[in-house]
Amino acid sequence: MSDQKITCSNIWKLFGPDEKRILKDLDKNLSIKEVQEQTGHVVAVKDVSFSIQKGETFVVMGLSGSGKSTLVRCISRLIEPTSGQVMMDNVDVTKMSGRELLNLRRNKMSMVFQHFGLFPHRTVVENIGYGLEVRGTRKDERLNKSMEVLKMVGLEGWHNNYPRELSGGMQQRVGLARALAVDPEILIFDEPFSALDPLIRREMQDELLNIQQKVQKTMVFITHDFLEAIKMGDHIAIMKDGEVSQVGTPEEIVANPKDQYVKDFCEDVPKYKVLSAGKVMRKDCCDNTKEMFKNGADKILDNLKIETLIDKLVDSDKSYPVVCNETGELLGEIDRAIVMRSMTSKS
Repeated sequence: MSDQKITCSNIWKLFGPDEKRILKDLDKNLSIKEVQEQTGHVVAVKDVSFSIQKGETFVVMGLSGSGKSTLVRCISRLIEPTSGQVMMDNVDVTKMSGRELLNLRRNKMSMVFQHFGLFPHRTVVENIGYGLEVRGTRKDERLNKSMEVLKMVGLEGWHNNYPRELSGGMQQRVGLARALAVDPEILIFDEPFSALDPLIRREMQDELLNIQQKVQKTMVFITHDFLEAIKMGDHIAIMKDGEVSQVGTPEEIVANPKDQYVKDFCEDVPKYKVLSAGKVMRKDCCDNTKEMFKNGADKILDNLKIETLIDKLVDSDKSYPVVCNETGELLGEIDRAIVMRSMTSKS
């Protein structure tokens, strides 16, 4: 996964009557509060840059008012950025005409929102096929595709029901199916599961992860829940006051939070669920480990999560299991004590 699908460069969004002029003359060191007091304009997104790789799930995470939803709407130009550039497949979205934007949203991108937005007078299968209908797809093709994704999201047999006859979780599955039916390259999720009960929410998270394994779309996922972020994301951008505090993999962020704001989010995260053997291993191998490596002992891959190694290592009488990379190179060793520390330590 090496191709950049989306690149945001120096995105700013101000809300106010003269946002472009204000930004041009703005002292960039002023706080959001100072800008509002001096200019009457609100800084929602402040000089944000990052890249999203093709086929990954990129999570934009932050508390209410952090600017995460505004930022993601700037990507699709549902909100016009005041300044900056958004590139998709080397095409500048910020310079697209209205017709080009319409084509982008119809054919390349789909969005799933917290509120399902289903048509109450249409059946489930008619709701799912709506995007295809707008695109002008023939009725038989719409039906076939809708039934296909209906099965994918676990709603087989519910095609003739109406939204009012479904639970909240089932309605959100219809919303997900509607987004998938048009076979977009990019899926944008704006806190899609936050209105659901905790058990249904976890079920939907797992469902989306399973679907992503099959379809490998580029997904941008907004959430205010850090546990959801580290579960769903290949990379996470953590936002505060319109700025990105840190971008990294869940493991990088939990292992090395850049500031106190990020560290506070990591405080209650079970580290063993996030960290891998390569992150916690002892790099200076003892002679016993080196000997085991030479003799072809069982090896632990450095990218395996500690959670998957607990039973193997805690109950093992082997003191220093060998940690290698995928090419078989000796990287280090990991033992029972290291695993126990990762289970009990704070982030």
